[in-house]
Amino acid sequence: MSKSEILARIRNSLVDVTQDDPVLDVPVDWSYGQATAVAEPVQLFIDRVIDYKATVVRAADWAEVPGLVAEVLAQAGATSLVAPAGIEPAWLAQAEAAGIELERDDPPLSHQRLNDISAVITAAAVGMAETGTIALDHRADQGRRELSLVPDMHVCVIGTDQIVTDVPQAMARLAPSLRQHQPVTWISGPSATSDIELSRVEGVHGPRTLHVIVVG
Repeated sequence: MSKSEILARIRNSLVDVTQDDPVLDVPVDWSYGQATAVAEPVQLFIDRVIDYKATVVRAADWAEVPGLVAEVLAQAGATSLVAPAGIEPAWLAQAEAAGIELERDDPPLSHQRLNDISAVITAAAVGMAETGTIALDHRADQGRRELSLVPDMHVCVIGTDQIVTDVPQAMARLAPSLRQHQPVTWISGPSATSDIELSRVEGVHGPRTLHVIVVG
């Protein structure tokens, strides 16, 4: 195909374009942040999170969360737990009663102390079904970024009403936090990386294990 023919095709394809200023956007009849056509976003989210080698347990309602937190920690052999200042106190009651050493990150614990603690528990801001990703916007029930990155085990509690279909819909949910300059941490399974020989190494950049409690 000749250069003149290519340019002619480009000109023909642009005959209906009335905006000749390349800086201006062309209006598009589309609303950002809409849900995509996912039949069962909660189940898809669970499946994708499991694909990332995380553990998922389901709670019928919020009343089951304290027992599941204690059960998850016991099964993992955790002996200590750190929680952000704004976490729901009831979530921790059964774990503490079972002998798990509980610490609050208030005032903030040192990095060395966080490294010595078995697990951290947080709430979540939003979950994305298509990617199996959880986003934390580090509100009071999620704590500062170090809290969810240093301990070796992360227990994350998320409600089904916090699970959306995809990343654009999640960004619409996160927009108020971003406008307030809140940091956002994106979690897609436990921390993992690989070297040039593709040997998988876990726990390098964050928790080695991720346990997600889905409520609802």
